[in-house]
Amino acid sequence: MNDWPEGWTGDDRGPRYGRGSTGAEPEGARVMRQVRRGRPAAPQGQGGPGGRPPTAPPYGVPQQPSYVDGGQGQNYADDGRGYDSGYNTGQVYGRPAGGGHGGPGAGPARGPRPAPNWGRRIKWTAITLVTVVVVTSVATYFWADSKLRREVDLSKVIDRPESGEGTNYLIVGSDSREGMSSEQKKQLHTGSAEGKRTDSMMILHVGDNGDTLISLPRDSDVEIPSYKGNESGKLYPATGRHTKLNAAYAEDGPTLLVRTVEYNTGLHIDHYVEIGFAGFANIVDAVGGVEMTIDKPFKDKWSGADFKAGKQKLNGEQALAFVRTRHAFAASDLQRTENQQKFLSALAHEVATPSTVLNPFKLYPTMGAGLDSLIVDKDMSLWDLASMFWAMKGVSGGDGISMNMPISGSTGGNLVWDKAKVKTLVDELKNDQKVTVTGN
Repeated sequence: MNDWPEGWTGDDRGPRYGRGSTGAEPEGARVMRQVRRGRPAAPQGQGGPGGRPPTAPPYGVPQQPSYVDGGQGQNYADDGRGYDSGYNTGQVYGRPAGGGHGGPGAGPARGPRPAPNWGRRIKWTAITLVTVVVVTSVATYFWADSKLRREVDLSKVIDRPESGEGTNYLIVGSDSREGMSSEQKKQLHTGSAEGKRTDSMMILHVGDNGDTLISLPRDSDVEIPSYKGNESGKLYPATGRHTKLNAAYAEDGPTLLVRTVEYNTGLHIDHYVEIGFAGFANIVDAVGGVEMTIDKPFKDKWSGADFKAGKQKLNGEQALAFVRTRHAFAASDLQRTENQQKFLSALAHEVATPSTVLNPFKLYPTMGAGLDSLIVDKDMSLWDLASMFWAMKGVSGGDGISMNMPISGSTGGNLVWDKAKVKTLVDELKNDQKVTVTGN
């Protein structure tokens, strides 16, 4: 019996498939191709059977991905054509596992950030700081060492006394006008005399039993011994000639001055340091001035000094006038040497303060001004120079002794040393003993 509707036969149904069917299974049953939204329409003559356009899935539900290798195994979730169904990877749009935020194509969730290794950070910070300090210190040392003017050869000094304990520096302030313009000479009241002479001379003894600063008045009466000419190398025999101490410097420079001091005292001089007018003023200005307390007002047209009593800060010009003045005092040169000691100690104290040493904008100009203007002996090292300044700072702070060379009287306008006291003083310095002698 025919169960089909009227006019239909089993043959009209087309190829059949299923159990017992001899027809091939249609492609659409084996592979349900996915239809993407917005896919461009197939060109005319292409598409379904008979050239009919393919039909859209019912109700607009996207077709499912292929589960067999139909359609050449194409994975439409990642075919690069603009649509990703999300069904083939198991991706769920929204918050990914692990609580992180993500979306299509999001990478794996990140774990918690590890705690910083503070020990390692501190270690490398310390290493970096130490490296910077070491490199800066080494560079500064070589820079400063290269600026020292090692022009005095003490090996030319003959018949020298034996060295004692401690270190002895001969510190000389000369009236050298080297490098000064006419305007500077006028401003600093230096005059325009040719050559150079010594305005101040001091012996600084640095030892384990305290430091001692001894001023040698420039008008001191001394005997000029035999000596070898600094430039000529010629030997000049002693004639018993007496003159002022500063005349020895004027006659043959630093080496004869050292020879004369050693001969008249018996004290071995280890190092020589000299500074001129311009250098002295530049150092004072570089540290920003030096504070002084002046006991009594004084004025001197020769040096340009004009000071009131009381505490005040001296600039380079004022400082130079202060240490050069002698005509305003009854004690003349003796009072001047006391003022020189007082000021140089205050200057050394100012240079050695943390505000100068720890401030590169102040330290380097000060070092530059000082080292450019200092003339030292060939064996002088930066450590020797630092030791000298540190000792002068100690003297100004009360850790040492500041005195004049003992004077017994005068002859022909020259100051005569007290020979007995000088001998005791020199013996104490040679043996690095505490000084008991006092100066006038």
